[in-house]
Amino acid sequence: MKHFGTDGIRGPCGVYPITPEFMLKLGWAAGKVFTETGRSKILIGKDTRISGYMFESALQAGLSAAGVDVRLLGPMPTPAVAYLTRTFRADAGIVISASHNGYQDNGIKFFSAQGTKLPDDIEAAIEDKLQESMECVPAEMLGKSRRVDDAAGRYIEFCKGTVNPHTSFKGLQIVLDCAHGATYHIAPSVFHELGADVNAIGVDPDGMNINQECGSTSVATLRKVVRLQKADLGIALDGDGDRVIMVDHMGEEVDGDELMFIIAADQKRQGLLEGGVVGTQMSNLGMEQGLQKLGIEFTRAKVGDRYVMHELKKRGWLLGGESSGHLVCRNLTSTGDGIVAALQVLQAMKCTGKSLHELKNQMQKMPQSLVNVRFPTRIDLADYPAVQEQVDLLEEHLSGKGRVLLRPSGTEPVVRVMVEGENADLVNQFAQQLAHDVREIVS
Repeated sequence: MKHFGTDGIRGPCGVYPITPEFMLKLGWAAGKVFTETGRSKILIGKDTRISGYMFESALQAGLSAAGVDVRLLGPMPTPAVAYLTRTFRADAGIVISASHNGYQDNGIKFFSAQGTKLPDDIEAAIEDKLQESMECVPAEMLGKSRRVDDAAGRYIEFCKGTVNPHTSFKGLQIVLDCAHGATYHIAPSVFHELGADVNAIGVDPDGMNINQECGSTSVATLRKVVRLQKADLGIALDGDGDRVIMVDHMGEEVDGDELMFIIAADQKRQGLLEGGVVGTQMSNLGMEQGLQKLGIEFTRAKVGDRYVMHELKKRGWLLGGESSGHLVCRNLTSTGDGIVAALQVLQAMKCTGKSLHELKNQMQKMPQSLVNVRFPTRIDLADYPAVQEQVDLLEEHLSGKGRVLLRPSGTEPVVRVMVEGENADLVNQFAQQLAHDVREIVS
């Protein structure tokens, strides 16, 4: 599609299509598609970046011009918009966010009435409508807008409800990093009201500090605070709240693969795990091996939450995610949810009586090295058979005790070179050499 990528529309603010003019037209186009079957209601939420207000107004105007009633949620995590779209019986939800990117970027995600990503045919219909001239409905048919004052409270109660009502986090000391993003006014209340002693950082958004050296993409500060305060653990969310990375009491990072393993193992122990686990091409081989030892099936999807969700639905499984911390618990939510995933990990700690450090060490991660090879323009690796020859040679050298993956980025002219194996030094050496070979062959 021209505008929609694997995760909506995203790019630098002020550069087409992330402009007020395009957002006005996008709101109108989406509104025309959703009003084809009658009067529609669409929710709009956003993260805390400064451009969100501008794009919220533009989308609101476009939707109103198409005859759509709008409910404005204000700053709200992406998974909260998905949840509220369902509970408000809305026809769609829109999130204004660039997720874990800096404030200079922004983007748009759509959710269906079921709180899932829009079907391809609806996205295609919106793309087609964007090609038409924009016309406003008669004044008496204009959409009406109002703000939803209790949106945060509704979502807080939902998150709390995903934990066993007999479970209390009393006695747990948590450092919570909200990345100056959309969870700043929600996540602290969730964990505090469930009994935890919460020290919240990254809760002072100014429109430009979202994800800035904080949150799930930068846990150095969180690690330092956890060790300094002798907390039991740290929780890092990203700017729109759909990712989570944790830190144990020793200050060691616990990534999405390890968190997914902990949740799967606990659900298996309780007899609650239905089916297996879906990871991605980037998921650590150690997680796959650890799940196999527990008798839990595992399969890999392409990188991207859309592909993880597709594989989950196809197999009828309920748990999946990415090493980046985008975890989907389909028995609880319709999309990736950082707060809900963190709650499941804390529940596992309480149920087993084990620390986060002990739980994560039940899975042994394989050393993994990732090198990004940048080119002037995007390339198709299929045009360079010599690259595959180098990959084959390296895989032969690993003798089945590691993995090699070359993956072009979906958003920039970069090839990601990933090597896994038992020896960290060799893995780093192999990754650097393969990256050099790829650069030389393509150049």
